[in-house]
Amino acid sequence: MDGAGLLQLIDATWPAARFEQRGPLLLRHGQRGGNRVSAATLSDGWSEADIDLAEGAQAKIGQPALFMVLPGQEDLDAALVSRGYALHEPVALWTCPVELLTDLAIPRVTIFAHWEPLAITCEIWAIGGIGPERVAIMGRVPGPKAALLARRNDQPAGAGFVACNGNSAMVHAVEICLAHRRHGMGAWLMRGAAHWAAAQGAQRLTVLCTRANTAANALYASLDMASAGGYHYRIRR
Repeated sequence: MDGAGLLQLIDATWPAARFEQRGPLLLRHGQRGGNRVSAATLSDGWSEADIDLAEGAQAKIGQPALFMVLPGQEDLDAALVSRGYALHEPVALWTCPVELLTDLAIPRVTIFAHWEPLAITCEIWAIGGIGPERVAIMGRVPGPKAALLARRNDQPAGAGFVACNGNSAMVHAVEICLAHRRHGMGAWLMRGAAHWAAAQGAQRLTVLCTRANTAANALYASLDMASAGGYHYRIRR
């Protein structure tokens, strides 16, 4: 997946509150929803003036000077470094054909796909730091979407979110309750997302994860998902 395709999938399945296109500059109004919905991006044809424009616009709406740097944007990366921007939260992309994770039937009452999110689903997210601002992002997704509730031993064990854009589905907001970690619940959650995505006609499943999250990256690798690059942020300190 090239940078443009990745960005389209992210913006469709985890959208900012508002987008502003100004030439090659795309501004995102995040409303405290995190980096992914707040970072500015620049497409081909950008200039130093566009960086200035982004900095001013982000300051005006109370957001930090933050850019998402996509694969192939080495020139932009160098320009930001020269301005004193620091590397911030490198992100890994994992992907696989949907059928890779639909080979096993999900045990009964293990994964529930639903919309709108149940109160218990939101409670699990909140414990993991996924608060109402991020739940609001899910609500803005225009296409097919589902909250995922995982259960183990008749207890809530985890939560996630999955949404489709075209023939791809992307998983977000994966959170496994502390008492249920190391019991395979992350894998069942991903398989539940794949089964749901297949029912929507999606052919590929993707998920993003900060490279610092070693446990989550190990999970996706253990499922034989392919590491497909990613992106990083640059933030002005």
